[in-house]
Amino acid sequence: MNDYYADLGVSRDASAEDIKRAYRRAARKLHPDVNPGPEAEDQFKKMSQAYDVLSDPQKRQAYDMGSDPYAGGAAGFGQGFSFSDIMDAFFGAGAAGAAAGPRSRQSRGQDALVRLDIDLGDAVFGAEKELTIDTAVACSTCHGDGMQPGTSMRTCDVCEGRGEIRQVQRSFLGQVMTTRPCMTCQGFGQIITDPCYECSGDGRVRTRRTLTLKVPAGVDTGTRIQLAGEGEVGHGAGPAGDLYVEVAVRKHPVFQRRGDDLHATIELPMTAAALGATLGMETFDGNQDLDITRGTQSGDTITLRGLGVTHLRGGGRGDVVVHTMVHTPTRMDHEQEELLRRLAALRGEERPQGRVANPAAGSIFGKLRDTFKTR
Repeated sequence: MNDYYADLGVSRDASAEDIKRAYRRAARKLHPDVNPGPEAEDQFKKMSQAYDVLSDPQKRQAYDMGSDPYAGGAAGFGQGFSFSDIMDAFFGAGAAGAAAGPRSRQSRGQDALVRLDIDLGDAVFGAEKELTIDTAVACSTCHGDGMQPGTSMRTCDVCEGRGEIRQVQRSFLGQVMTTRPCMTCQGFGQIITDPCYECSGDGRVRTRRTLTLKVPAGVDTGTRIQLAGEGEVGHGAGPAGDLYVEVAVRKHPVFQRRGDDLHATIELPMTAAALGATLGMETFDGNQDLDITRGTQSGDTITLRGLGVTHLRGGGRGDVVVHTMVHTPTRMDHEQEELLRRLAALRGEERPQGRVANPAAGSIFGKLRDTFKTR
């Protein structure tokens, strides 16, 4: 009598899981597709026969009591043998196409992605926006079942409602049963005899609809807002997917955003920078006073605390950072030139000595360089 335990390389008290695990290891090693040749094929048949006996509780019990179901030869080999076990060994459970029954006509709809352009002010404080989207919705005529009202489906004559076709083929393993979806009913098991005129049997139609979106304060270009269940309805009026709204913030003529801070550059007359002044500046919170201190240089900054963009997560807001750039006059009349010459004489600057400044040390050149980077 054949020693099936030795053929699989397991002990006589091996569990069903141990036997299956040993078979899978051997199948990967000895399968003729992987290891061609008559010797490997014979070993594979021998190993498969051992598994056929030991994996069946009744056959295993009879074998342990001294009865070998294959003692009469291998002519009957493969009767009742599951081809899915071989496929599981290579591709995992269910690879052989085990019977799953008819498919459902309902499926989840696809997610949708739209772009929303907003102004910087909307990003600072948040806003409500109207979105108009083209999407799939449930057909109002057939209510998603795809049939003309008053009609019904009929059972597929080919698969008899199973949604799949079973075939038995002969191989060196014996008779192997395989399944595939029915091509006549596309695996649904039933056929729509009178499709809905409105949706052509799909159960959904495309339409344009409008919804209100609350844009949270603090969003930036690239931020995506998820609206659950607002995407496309699935086939057969299945559950809708999600709608993703990608935000794009338009450029502002004055402010440039860096994180949650807003940067701007203001040009100062030479006299205002030297003598100091108070200037007005329009922000998203209204007009604000800028105190220009005496001796302000190009590249100096003035910070208005808490007037920037609202933090998207957490409370508070960023700042408004104003960069100064001193404007030197290029056209002057005779009187203005005389006044500047007198000032130069009073300051001993009739013949100024130029000096090379170190930008890294915070000189005016370094400040100007940083100022122009913000524009």
